[in-house]
Amino acid sequence: MTYKETVKIAGRLGYPLLIRPSFVLGGRAMNIVYDEESLKKIVENALEASGKHPILVDKFLDDATELDVDAISDGKTVVIGGIMEHIEEAGVHSGDSACSLPPISLSKKLLEEVKRQTKLLALELKVKGLVNIQFAIKGEDIYILEVNPRASRTIPFVSKTIGVALAKLAAKVMAGMTLDELGFTEEVHRSYFSVKEAVFPFLKFPGTDTLLGPEMLSTGEVMGISDDFATAFAKAQISAGNSLPTKGTVFLSVKDCDKKRAVEVARSLHEAGFKIVATKGTCIELIENNIPSEFTRKVSEGRPNIVDTIKNMEIDLIINTTVGKQSIVDSFTIRRSALDRQIPYVTTIRGASAVVKAIVQLKAKKTSVKAIQLYYKAKPK
Repeated sequence: MTYKETVKIAGRLGYPLLIRPSFVLGGRAMNIVYDEESLKKIVENALEASGKHPILVDKFLDDATELDVDAISDGKTVVIGGIMEHIEEAGVHSGDSACSLPPISLSKKLLEEVKRQTKLLALELKVKGLVNIQFAIKGEDIYILEVNPRASRTIPFVSKTIGVALAKLAAKVMAGMTLDELGFTEEVHRSYFSVKEAVFPFLKFPGTDTLLGPEMLSTGEVMGISDDFATAFAKAQISAGNSLPTKGTVFLSVKDCDKKRAVEVARSLHEAGFKIVATKGTCIELIENNIPSEFTRKVSEGRPNIVDTIKNMEIDLIINTTVGKQSIVDSFTIRRSALDRQIPYVTTIRGASAVVKAIVQLKAKKTSVKAIQLYYKAKPK
């Protein structure tokens, strides 16, 4: 496929688009494109990564919830291992997104339909062993992103959460045993929450951007478990080296489509005792919704600006969502300055919502530690 052909497809599908090469791992050279100005370079990179193979051009599903489903099949029976809801919206690579098992925001009806579709797909593909399916949920619609008839990177996380060695069972199934013979015929429901968080190497690579997208950047992951989601998320953040503040000043600057949800995030932070500083558009939105907020300049608006404030260690948490080529470039110094000074930062509004829930919970009660075996012994749901 040539660049000219891509432009024609873009005109037919409309922006934003997801551009991805064929036969790459970890989302290599995958990108979301929001305008024609950014299209050419991204297509060139994708074509280089693809070699002789075609690149794929998809309509990007904006503001959707992504799910990872791991299941095991013997060709006749399919058992769900776990359904993980990504904290960040669809578009962030599944290896980089935090996720919760069980899901935290979807209805029982939607989850049952996801399970039904997972089982039908596994049987139709005649899977014997593990299968991983990634879904996107927008409203009441379910989209299938990809079906992988193999073990996923999420298998260790799911296995540790439910207390079942799924890879071991899958190996026995592939060797000819049935799930009935193995005594694993029903989904395991636990009464607690497990949260996976990715660990990134950004600090070791000066000048790299910390913005998440379709290309995987993480080099590890950690897990937090608790009886409630907020505490499990807080534990995962602490384990990943992201110490969440329980007091101080929060910087807030979000893209237009995030402003309504940012109001609720800011209200929770204000009620928790935080001071809020924000760039012009976000600041106006907060004040109009009766949330006290102080104005601070963007980098492009002169000095002193928000980066000066960050360098002076006057900010304790950063929530900065952005879209579009120029906006991403303009906000790079904010993200990098925060990283260099080990100030926790969030680059998606969904991530910000989860962080605020965790902070409120940390202020409300002391975090406790319990052996994982004791969680397994707890009464199932």
